Amino acid sequence: MVLVAVRGAPASRVDDAVYGFPLAGTTLRVEQGWGGAWSHRDEQNRYAVDFGADAGTPVRAAREGTVMEVEDDHEHGGLDRAADLDRANFVRILHADGSMALYAHLQHGGVRVRPGQQVVAGETIGLVGATGFASGPHLHFAVQANQGMRLASIRFRMIGPQGALRFAEAP
Repeated sequence: MVLVAVRGAPASRVDDAVYGFPLAGTTLRVEQGWGGAWSHRDEQNRYAVDFGADAGTPVRAAREGTVMEVEDDHEHGGLDRAADLDRANFVRILHADGSMALYAHLQHGGVRVRPGQQVVAGETIGLVGATGFASGPHLHFAVQANQGMRLASIRFRMIGPQGALRFAEAP
């Protein structure tokens, strides 16, 4: 018998929620958008956005929820896909509708929350870093959901520092 497990509830109905801008005290700098050729081609990251920011910039919860998972053990990042891909520090927050926000490439020692913790939108959850498969400091932000027992990124709307953000459609 093979047991298959996927993060999140497979029957969740994702709301058309609006997410807040997840970086504190910085201007908007998108380094890679939806369907980006560098690393946003797989199903889990197709609708992810990489926001450029200085190392140590506070990362804020874009929506209220429960901290589902954290990783804060990795010290470095790099460009070796095979070696670095699974070495990113991150926070995953579960929302009431079953969707999950992923905040990745956080600084080593920079995670500020723990699993099971309730967070409100705007609360600091970590610090920008460059762990995992990364060319420099940035925040990889994705909204994901369990869709038929597979983890998939989903489209999202976001309010940025100067108002609503629009991202190009992924191919």
